[in-house]
Amino acid sequence: MNHIIAHPDHSHLPGIMPDHWIREQSIMHQMISPFVDTQNRDKNGEKIISYGLSSYGYDARCSDEFMIFTNVDNAIVDPKNFSNQSFVERQNDICVIPPNSFVLTRTVEYFRIPKDVLVVCLGKSTYARCGLIVNVTPLEPGWEGHVTLELSNTTPLPAKVYAHEGIAQFLFFKGSSPCETSYADRSGKYMKQTGVTIPRV
Repeated sequence: MNHIIAHPDHSHLPGIMPDHWIREQSIMHQMISPFVDTQNRDKNGEKIISYGLSSYGYDARCSDEFMIFTNVDNAIVDPKNFSNQSFVERQNDICVIPPNSFVLTRTVEYFRIPKDVLVVCLGKSTYARCGLIVNVTPLEPGWEGHVTLELSNTTPLPAKVYAHEGIAQFLFFKGSSPCETSYADRSGKYMKQTGVTIPRV
């Protein structure tokens, strides 16, 4: 059973938000779902890449849905006219990223961002030290959905990514007041996305 411990009310103050605020928002308002209240570092006695609540952030998991970039058809990458033919889809517990290539995947967690919060994502150091870079644009106020993650393999060797384990840390920055127009208010094109989502215009 999760218990919310009373803390001083600093909700009106801007800044990076701590673990107890993330917990409260996730339990009371489903900001992160499913929500894991502790840092999980092993599974059935086997070491894994950690995920769950941290001191000033949340480490999200990578799903088992992968879209691996390929250029077998000599396609041009065009963000205004993006083709599914540039990817090979796989569903597995492990994804091997080809050298100097990338994959798209998504978080296991579904996020619902408050209207006065902006979220920044940073890759886990375990992957960064292997030359794998996680790229995610900020989660805007009012946005919700699974987060599509771009994982780049900057090395000349194939690289493994493990599904259902930690992939990136999300940091929650609270503004001094709610914004006038949220992502939801302007009907953003990636609102309520589920699964791995390719570029849209």
